Amino acid sequence: MREPGKPARNIPKIPRAGDTLGIIAPASQIKKQQLDESCASLQKLGFKTTYFDSIFDSELYFAGNAIRRAWEVHKMFKRSDIDGIVCARGGYGTNHLLPRIDLDVIRAHPKFFMGYSDATSLLTYFCDYADLVTFHGPMAVSDREQFARGTFIDDVTSGFEYSARVQQVTEGNVTGIFYGGCLSMLAASLGTPYEIQTEGSVLFIEDIATKPYQIDRMLMQLKLSGKLKGVRGICFGEMVDCSQPGGQDYTLVQSIRNVVADLRIPVGIGLRSGHVKPDPAPNLCLPLGMQVELNVTSDEVTLSCRP
Repeated sequence: MREPGKPARNIPKIPRAGDTLGIIAPASQIKKQQLDESCASLQKLGFKTTYFDSIFDSELYFAGNAIRRAWEVHKMFKRSDIDGIVCARGGYGTNHLLPRIDLDVIRAHPKFFMGYSDATSLLTYFCDYADLVTFHGPMAVSDREQFARGTFIDDVTSGFEYSARVQQVTEGNVTGIFYGGCLSMLAASLGTPYEIQTEGSVLFIEDIATKPYQIDRMLMQLKLSGKLKGVRGICFGEMVDCSQPGGQDYTLVQSIRNVVADLRIPVGIGLRSGHVKPDPAPNLCLPLGMQVELNVTSDEVTLSCRP
Protein backbone atom coordinates (compact mmCIF):
# COMPACT_ATOMS: atom_id res chain seq x y z
CA MET A 1 0.00 0.00 0.00
CA ARG A 2 1.28 3.49 -0.83
CA GLU A 3 2.10 5.62 2.19
CA PRO A 4 -0.56 8.28 2.97
CA GLY A 5 0.30 11.52 1.23
CA LYS A 6 2.90 9.95 -1.03
CA PRO A 7 2.56 11.21 -4.63
CA ALA A 8 1.25 8.91 -7.34
CA ARG A 9 3.81 7.19 -9.52
CA ASN A 10 4.87 8.98 -12.68
CA ILE A 11 3.42 7.36 -15.82
CA PRO A 12 5.84 7.95 -18.70
CA LYS A 13 4.95 8.58 -22.32
CA ILE A 14 4.62 5.37 -24.34
CA PRO A 15 6.98 5.37 -27.36
CA ARG A 16 5.26 5.32 -30.75
CA ALA A 17 6.46 4.96 -34.34
CA GLY A 18 8.91 7.76 -35.10
CA ASP A 19 10.24 7.87 -31.54
CA THR A 20 13.76 6.85 -30.54
CA LEU A 21 14.48 3.83 -28.35
CA GLY A 22 17.72 3.60 -26.43
CA ILE A 23 18.99 0.04 -26.03
CA ILE A 24 20.96 -0.86 -22.90
CA ALA A 25 22.67 -4.02 -21.59
CA PRO A 26 22.49 -3.91 -17.78
CA ALA A 27 23.32 -7.59 -17.30
CA SER A 28 24.93 -10.21 -19.55
CA GLN A 29 27.06 -9.50 -22.60
CA ILE A 30 25.58 -9.34 -26.11
CA LYS A 31 26.82 -9.77 -29.67
CA LYS A 32 26.74 -6.99 -32.24
CA GLN A 33 25.06 -9.08 -34.92
CA GLN A 34 22.18 -9.94 -32.58
CA LEU A 35 21.66 -6.34 -31.57
CA ASP A 36 21.85 -5.09 -35.15
CA GLU A 37 19.17 -7.63 -36.15
CA SER A 38 17.01 -6.46 -33.26
CA CYS A 39 17.42 -2.80 -34.17
CA ALA A 40 16.52 -3.59 -37.78
CA SER A 41 13.28 -5.22 -36.61
CA LEU A 42 12.39 -2.25 -34.44
CA GLN A 43 13.19 0.13 -37.29
CA LYS A 44 10.77 -1.77 -39.53
CA LEU A 45 8.11 -0.97 -36.95
CA GLY A 46 8.92 2.73 -37.38
CA PHE A 47 11.19 3.28 -34.37
CA LYS A 48 14.59 4.87 -34.39
CA THR A 49 17.16 3.03 -32.31
CA THR A 50 20.42 3.99 -30.69
CA TYR A 51 22.99 2.51 -28.32
CA PHE A 52 26.46 3.27 -27.05
CA ASP A 53 29.38 1.37 -28.58
CA SER A 54 30.41 0.34 -25.07
CA ILE A 55 27.35 -1.93 -24.96
CA PHE A 56 29.56 -4.64 -26.51
CA ASP A 57 32.08 -4.52 -23.68
CA SER A 58 32.71 -7.77 -21.88
CA GLU A 59 33.93 -8.49 -18.36
CA LEU A 60 33.48 -11.99 -16.96
CA TYR A 61 29.85 -12.79 -17.86
CA PHE A 62 28.72 -9.13 -17.89
CA ALA A 63 28.26 -6.51 -20.61
CA GLY A 64 31.22 -4.61 -19.24
CA ASN A 65 31.86 -3.57 -15.66
CA ALA A 66 29.20 -2.20 -13.34
CA ILE A 67 30.47 1.37 -13.70
CA ARG A 68 29.92 1.24 -17.47
CA ARG A 69 26.50 -0.33 -17.18
CA ALA A 70 25.26 2.16 -14.56
CA TRP A 71 26.63 5.05 -16.65
CA GLU A 72 24.69 3.68 -19.62
CA VAL A 73 21.43 3.70 -17.63
CA HIS A 74 21.97 7.27 -16.38
CA LYS A 75 22.98 8.57 -19.80
CA MET A 76 19.92 7.10 -21.53
CA PHE A 77 17.59 8.65 -18.96
CA LYS A 78 19.29 12.05 -19.27
CA ARG A 79 19.31 12.23 -23.07
CA SER A 80 16.45 14.41 -24.33
CA ASP A 81 16.44 12.67 -27.72
CA ILE A 82 15.57 9.27 -26.17
CA ASP A 83 11.84 8.50 -25.87
CA GLY A 84 12.12 5.09 -24.25
CA ILE A 85 14.67 2.62 -22.90
CA VAL A 86 14.59 -1.09 -23.71
CA CYS A 87 16.89 -3.68 -22.14
CA ALA A 88 18.73 -5.87 -24.64
CA ARG A 89 18.60 -9.04 -22.59
CA GLY A 90 18.71 -10.44 -19.07
CA GLY A 91 21.13 -13.10 -17.93
CA TYR A 92 22.84 -11.93 -14.77
CA GLY A 93 24.44 -8.81 -13.33
CA THR A 94 21.79 -6.11 -12.90
CA ASN A 95 22.03 -6.30 -9.11
CA HIS A 96 25.61 -4.96 -9.32
CA LEU A 97 24.14 -1.69 -10.63
CA LEU A 98 21.76 -1.01 -7.75
CA PRO A 99 24.24 0.71 -5.38
CA ARG A 100 25.47 2.83 -8.30
CA ILE A 101 22.07 4.08 -9.50
CA ASP A 102 21.32 7.75 -8.81
CA LEU A 103 17.56 7.79 -8.24
CA ASP A 104 17.51 11.58 -8.60
CA VAL A 105 18.44 11.09 -12.26
CA ILE A 106 15.53 8.70 -12.76
CA ARG A 107 13.09 11.01 -10.95
CA ALA A 108 14.25 14.06 -12.91
CA HIS A 109 13.92 12.33 -16.28
CA PRO A 110 10.96 9.90 -15.98
CA LYS A 111 11.01 7.74 -19.06
CA PHE A 112 9.56 4.51 -20.47
CA PHE A 113 11.73 1.64 -19.21
CA MET A 114 11.11 -1.99 -20.26
CA GLY A 115 12.63 -5.42 -19.65
CA TYR A 116 12.16 -8.63 -17.67
CA SER A 117 14.17 -11.49 -16.18
CA ASP A 118 17.32 -10.08 -14.53
CA ALA A 119 16.07 -6.54 -15.31
CA THR A 120 13.39 -7.12 -12.66
CA SER A 121 15.88 -5.61 -10.20
CA LEU A 122 15.70 -2.25 -11.97
CA LEU A 123 11.97 -2.45 -12.75
CA THR A 124 11.03 -2.88 -9.09
CA TYR A 125 13.69 -0.48 -7.78
CA PHE A 126 12.57 2.36 -10.06
CA CYS A 127 8.92 1.61 -9.31
CA ASP A 128 9.37 1.51 -5.52
CA TYR A 129 12.01 4.16 -4.93
CA ALA A 130 11.81 6.54 -7.91
CA ASP A 131 7.99 6.45 -8.14
CA LEU A 132 8.14 5.51 -11.82
CA VAL A 133 5.73 3.17 -13.59
CA THR A 134 7.99 0.64 -15.33
CA PHE A 135 7.17 -2.02 -17.89
CA HIS A 136 7.56 -5.79 -17.76
CA GLY A 137 7.82 -6.70 -21.43
CA PRO A 138 9.93 -7.81 -24.40
CA MET A 139 13.64 -7.10 -24.68
CA ALA A 140 15.55 -6.12 -27.80
CA VAL A 141 17.81 -9.14 -28.29
CA SER A 142 15.89 -11.80 -26.37
CA ASP A 143 12.65 -11.04 -28.22
CA ARG A 144 13.82 -9.83 -31.60
CA GLU A 145 11.58 -12.41 -33.32
CA GLN A 146 8.62 -10.73 -31.60
CA PHE A 147 9.60 -7.41 -33.12
CA ALA A 148 10.20 -9.02 -36.51
CA ARG A 149 6.57 -10.22 -36.45
CA GLY A 150 5.42 -6.68 -35.86
CA THR A 151 4.51 -6.83 -32.18
CA PHE A 152 5.74 -4.30 -29.69
CA ILE A 153 3.48 -2.42 -27.32
CA ASP A 154 0.00 -1.03 -26.97
CA ASP A 155 -0.59 2.13 -24.98
CA VAL A 156 -1.34 0.16 -21.82
CA THR A 157 -1.52 3.37 -19.79
CA SER A 158 -4.85 4.21 -21.47
CA GLY A 159 -6.38 0.89 -20.49
CA PHE A 160 -6.06 -2.78 -21.42
CA GLU A 161 -7.52 -6.22 -20.90
CA TYR A 162 -5.54 -9.43 -21.34
CA SER A 163 -6.92 -12.93 -20.89
CA ALA A 164 -5.28 -16.34 -20.91
CA ARG A 165 -6.25 -19.94 -20.42
CA VAL A 166 -4.94 -20.86 -17.01
CA GLN A 167 -4.07 -23.49 -14.54
CA GLN A 168 -6.26 -22.22 -11.76
CA VAL A 169 -5.08 -22.35 -8.18
CA THR A 170 -7.74 -20.24 -6.46
CA GLU A 171 -10.66 -18.37 -8.05
CA GLY A 172 -11.52 -14.78 -7.22
CA ASN A 173 -11.63 -11.14 -8.27
CA VAL A 174 -9.51 -8.34 -6.79
CA THR A 175 -8.01 -4.94 -7.56
CA GLY A 176 -4.55 -3.78 -6.60
CA ILE A 177 -1.29 -2.32 -7.86
CA PHE A 178 0.33 -4.50 -10.51
CA TYR A 179 3.85 -5.40 -9.43
CA GLY A 180 6.46 -8.13 -9.65
CA GLY A 181 8.63 -9.91 -12.20
CA CYS A 182 11.06 -12.81 -12.22
CA LEU A 183 10.69 -14.82 -9.01
CA SER A 184 14.43 -15.47 -8.68
CA MET A 185 15.10 -11.73 -8.62
CA LEU A 186 12.18 -10.91 -6.33
CA ALA A 187 13.50 -13.38 -3.77
CA ALA A 188 17.07 -12.14 -4.20
CA SER A 189 16.01 -8.63 -3.13
CA LEU A 190 14.99 -9.71 0.37
CA GLY A 191 17.14 -8.43 3.19
CA THR A 192 18.74 -5.75 1.01
CA PRO A 193 18.14 -1.98 0.78
CA TYR A 194 16.40 -2.72 -2.55
CA GLU A 195 13.80 -5.08 -1.10
CA ILE A 196 10.54 -5.38 -3.02
CA GLN A 197 7.43 -3.60 -1.68
CA THR A 198 4.41 -5.85 -2.24
CA GLU A 199 1.72 -4.50 0.11
CA GLY A 200 -1.59 -3.96 -1.70
CA SER A 201 -0.34 -5.51 -4.93
CA VAL A 202 -1.59 -7.86 -7.57
CA LEU A 203 1.69 -9.75 -7.62
CA PHE A 204 2.99 -11.03 -10.95
CA ILE A 205 5.47 -13.90 -10.71
CA GLU A 206 7.27 -15.64 -13.55
CA ASP A 207 10.43 -17.65 -14.13
CA ILE A 208 11.96 -20.23 -16.45
CA ALA A 209 13.47 -23.73 -16.10
CA THR A 210 12.95 -23.78 -12.35
CA LYS A 211 11.81 -27.00 -10.67
CA PRO A 212 8.56 -26.96 -8.64
CA TYR A 213 10.39 -27.46 -5.33
CA GLN A 214 12.60 -24.48 -6.16
CA ILE A 215 9.49 -22.39 -6.89
CA ASP A 216 8.12 -23.59 -3.54
CA ARG A 217 11.35 -22.57 -1.79
CA MET A 218 11.34 -19.04 -3.20
CA LEU A 219 7.63 -18.58 -2.56
CA MET A 220 8.20 -19.68 1.04
CA GLN A 221 11.03 -17.18 1.29
CA LEU A 222 8.61 -14.43 0.21
CA LYS A 223 5.97 -15.76 2.60
CA LEU A 224 8.22 -16.10 5.65
CA SER A 225 9.62 -12.61 5.07
CA GLY A 226 6.10 -11.17 5.10
CA LYS A 227 6.07 -10.26 1.41
CA LEU A 228 2.88 -12.21 0.67
CA LYS A 229 1.02 -10.59 3.56
CA GLY A 230 -1.20 -7.87 2.13
CA VAL A 231 -0.89 -9.15 -1.44
CA ARG A 232 -4.39 -9.10 -2.94
CA GLY A 233 -3.91 -11.63 -5.73
CA ILE A 234 -1.17 -13.51 -7.54
CA CYS A 235 -0.85 -13.98 -11.27
CA PHE A 236 1.89 -16.28 -12.54
CA GLY A 237 3.41 -16.19 -16.01
CA GLU A 238 3.66 -19.19 -18.31
CA MET A 239 6.40 -20.70 -16.10
CA VAL A 240 8.17 -22.23 -19.08
CA ASP A 241 9.93 -25.54 -18.32
CA CYS A 242 9.11 -25.26 -14.63
CA SER A 243 8.40 -28.96 -14.27
CA GLN A 244 9.91 -31.80 -12.32
CA PRO A 245 11.76 -34.32 -14.49
CA GLY A 246 11.98 -38.02 -13.69
CA GLY A 247 8.32 -38.96 -13.46
CA GLN A 248 7.58 -37.35 -10.10
CA ASP A 249 3.87 -37.49 -9.27
CA TYR A 250 3.38 -33.86 -8.30
CA THR A 251 2.80 -30.78 -10.42
CA LEU A 252 3.78 -27.13 -10.34
CA VAL A 253 0.18 -26.21 -9.50
CA GLN A 254 0.25 -28.50 -6.48
CA SER A 255 3.54 -27.00 -5.30
CA ILE A 256 2.19 -23.46 -5.63
CA ARG A 257 -1.11 -24.33 -3.96
CA ASN A 258 0.79 -25.87 -1.05
CA VAL A 259 2.32 -22.46 -0.29
CA VAL A 260 -0.45 -19.99 -1.12
CA ALA A 261 -3.74 -21.78 -0.37
CA ASP A 262 -4.00 -20.34 3.15
CA LEU A 263 -3.69 -16.79 1.81
CA ARG A 264 -7.25 -17.05 0.48
CA ILE A 265 -6.60 -14.81 -2.51
CA PRO A 266 -7.12 -15.45 -6.25
CA VAL A 267 -4.15 -17.18 -7.90
CA GLY A 268 -3.82 -18.15 -11.55
CA ILE A 269 -1.04 -19.36 -13.84
CA GLY A 270 -0.59 -18.56 -17.52
CA LEU A 271 -0.28 -14.83 -18.30
CA ARG A 272 2.09 -14.40 -21.23
CA SER A 273 4.77 -11.90 -20.21
CA GLY A 274 8.50 -12.30 -19.72
CA HIS A 275 9.87 -15.80 -20.27
CA VAL A 276 7.29 -17.24 -22.66
CA LYS A 277 6.96 -20.14 -25.07
CA PRO A 278 7.71 -19.51 -28.78
CA ASP A 279 4.39 -18.41 -30.19
CA PRO A 280 2.95 -15.85 -32.63
CA ALA A 281 1.14 -14.25 -29.70
CA PRO A 282 2.89 -11.19 -28.25
CA ASN A 283 5.04 -11.08 -25.15
CA LEU A 284 2.79 -8.76 -23.18
CA CYS A 285 4.02 -5.42 -21.90
CA LEU A 286 2.57 -4.89 -18.42
CA PRO A 287 2.87 -1.73 -16.28
CA LEU A 288 4.37 -2.12 -12.81
CA GLY A 289 2.91 0.48 -10.50
CA MET A 290 -0.56 0.93 -12.05
CA GLN A 291 -3.85 -0.23 -10.55
CA VAL A 292 -5.32 -3.32 -12.21
CA GLU A 293 -8.14 -5.79 -11.75
CA LEU A 294 -7.38 -9.53 -11.60
CA ASN A 295 -10.12 -12.05 -12.24
CA VAL A 296 -9.38 -15.76 -11.97
CA THR A 297 -12.03 -18.33 -12.95
CA SER A 298 -11.82 -22.09 -13.32
CA ASP A 299 -10.26 -21.82 -16.78
CA GLU A 300 -9.25 -18.20 -17.42
CA VAL A 301 -7.24 -15.37 -15.91
CA THR A 302 -8.03 -11.80 -16.93
CA LEU A 303 -5.89 -8.81 -16.10
CA SER A 304 -7.39 -5.42 -16.90
CA CYS A 305 -6.73 -1.74 -16.31
CA ARG A 306 -9.26 1.02 -16.86
CA PRO A 307 -7.74 4.38 -15.86
